Amino acid sequence: MRLAGWQGRPWVFVALFAVGLGACSDWSEDLEGWELVWSDEFDGPEGQLPDPRWWNFDVGTDWGNQQLEYDTDRPENASLDGNGNLAITARRESFMGRSYTSARITTAGRFEQAYGKFSARIKLPLGQGYWPAFWLLGSDFETVGWPQSGEIDVMEYRGQEPTVVHGTVHGPGYSAGRGVSARYAIPSGRLDDDFHVYSVEWEEGVIRWYLDDELFHVVTRTTVQGRGDWVFDHPFYIILNVAIGGTFSGGAPTPDVRFPQSMLVDWIRVYEQAR
Repeated sequence: MRLAGWQGRPWVFVALFAVGLGACSDWSEDLEGWELVWSDEFDGPEGQLPDPRWWNFDVGTDWGNQQLEYDTDRPENASLDGNGNLAITARRESFMGRSYTSARITTAGRFEQAYGKFSARIKLPLGQGYWPAFWLLGSDFETVGWPQSGEIDVMEYRGQEPTVVHGTVHGPGYSAGRGVSARYAIPSGRLDDDFHVYSVEWEEGVIRWYLDDELFHVVTRTTVQGRGDWVFDHPFYIILNVAIGGTFSGGAPTPDVRFPQSMLVDWIRVYEQAR
């Protein structure tokens, strides 16, 4: 998901181990070759906002993608559902001059990491115009801008293509429509029918994309040579959002598309390679 015109906020840099141990003290998972360093399991009462220790709200509209929604910090658009999920909910309503509302949350200044395995278990909405994403943005965005900061789209999805996921990187010389991307169609079922695990494994010089542990895309330093610089050797932060309309989605929702709908996030977990 391309980002431009982002409204910044003061940065509070937190040491990895302080963040990781604080977030992960109640959780553990055996994953060969990886150690869990940070997690949000989204447990809590219905209507509770995402944990402010880890999440910021980006409030506003468009973000450079011709999106149609206004992203709010209201529980109506992003809150726990009481069943162990975060619900980022898009609504068809008149708000701040827009016809839709949704939410966009980030860990900027709260959790940032270079390299590792970033995974989330997500159930997606359905219908033309829905554009959910789970992605990473370089923590130097405020100083160098986009795409020099780098962007790793772990998962992007068009609501009218319920069997297809996209994984992409953006950097200088290979951004927006020139991003290095791959699409993957699941062999059975649909992405709106059930939860699926979306992941990247990011090491020095290489990034690999997985859907339910199925490898579907690899980008290396060599891949981007001749296009531009490799900008994936510094910390990135996490973004979860549901856009409506915009350049990637294929257009505005058609009249028959159902609202409200949510992207449900069961958990999000970050690992580092075991030592």
